[in-house]
Parts: sequence; C-alpha cells; structure tokens
Amino acid sequence: MLDTTPLLDALDRFADALRAAPQSRLARGAAAEGLGLARELARRAQLLEEPARPPRTMPDAGLFAVADQLLVAGTDFSEALRTAPSAGTAAGAADLDEAVALIVAAKRRAFP
Repeated sequence: MLDTTPLLDALDRFADALRAAPQSRLARGAAAEGLGLARELARRAQLLEEPARPPRTMPDAGLFAVADQLLVAGTDFSEALRTAPSAGTAAGAADLDEAVALIVAAKRRAFP
C-alpha cells in the first residue's frame, strides 16, 4: 500500500496558508493557484478511479472556499492513489512524488 502522508502534509500546509491569507492576497492570485491545483488533483483522481469517463471540472466556489476545495480534491486523489492498481509500483510512487511537487510549486507561486 502506498503511503500518501507526504501528499497530505503538503496539502495541509498549503490549505493552512490559504486560510490564513488576507482577502487581498487571495484575490491577487493565491486563490487562483489553489483552485487550479484543486482542479488538477480532482482530474487526476477521476482518471484513476474512472479512466473511461471524461473528468468533470471542479467549480469555482469563491476565494474563501478554495482551501476546502483543495483539501477535498487532494484527499480524494490521495485515496485514489492509495487504492489504485499501481499503488505498490514505481509508477504509483512517481505519481505521488509528482503530486507533492505540484503542491509545493503551487504554494511557492501563491506565496512567493
């Protein structure tokens, strides 16, 4: 079974930063970074869970909901990774590492 703790830890740090950010910072792009990442993680989770079905796009629920959207999408992706057939393989580990890198990069762009 794949240990997704690094993914969940990175998600928590980014979501905490989004929750603590003032509205002006969120409006200047931090929320957009969070939503973009949430949409990407949701897309990846859907592709793992239902590869034959086209992924649906996560809606924009507003500046103050983006941290929750990020956590929901990231947790769903974590679970999809953990239970995917590739979970115990090098491909599963690579997917996990790539997702953590995406989170870290998005947080850096949101909070330079």
